[in-house]
Amino acid sequence: SLRCDANVSVRRAGDELGTRCEIKNVNSIRFVQQAIDYEARRQIELIEEGGTVDQETRLFDSGNGITRSMRSKEEAHDYRYFPDPDLLPLEISQGFVEEIRASLPELPDAKKERFVSDYGLGTEDAGLLTAERATADFYEKVAKGRDPKLACNWVTGELFGVLNKSGLGIGDSPVSAAALGGLIDLIADGTLSGRLAKDVFEAMAETGKEASVVVEEKGLKQVSDSGAIEAEVD
Repeated sequence: SLRCDANVSVRRAGDELGTRCEIKNVNSIRFVQQAIDYEARRQIELIEEGGTVDQETRLFDSGNGITRSMRSKEEAHDYRYFPDPDLLPLEISQGFVEEIRASLPELPDAKKERFVSDYGLGTEDAGLLTAERATADFYEKVAKGRDPKLACNWVTGELFGVLNKSGLGIGDSPVSAAALGGLIDLIADGTLSGRLAKDVFEAMAETGKEASVVVEEKGLKQVSDSGAIEAEVD
């Protein structure tokens, strides 16, 4: 069964963090929400009336939808902590901290910010692409040397559509990052229109073939030579 402790504090905009109250042993998600809502309102009313919030532990009365005071909250010194003589002092140098920091992989929030700043993506698209490392890696392979926004549209649009429909993860994509990049290249050089590219992508997802192979097999190459078009018309 669920047992949750919720800490609630309120403050006016620009003020220091407020005094928190801990609500103990709430036993459902619905009650957690009710307890937090009530406690926030209680503290706001108390402050607006000129009072102060005491640091304390409270219980949630689910029958009445309110919190009740249980006991005052102890400070750290009230727990009577004392040093353990068997534990040696631990000193961590700043150099060691920097070494560990440098060895860490790029974290999702930092990656999302980079996708926005470096690739010019919106925050929503950047969030979708960085939700999982495998997806972010896939996108960066597709976008390398190409229009990053066009790459984003194809990954979050056509590719995600196929994966969702098939119940597949990005690691099992029937179209590889290199293959999708090749398709985007054909759009960029005018070989394919956007509409034809979608037809080619469907065939790629079904067969696993490269875009150039599908284009040749299906004769889907877009004709932009005005002389050739005029000859056909004549």
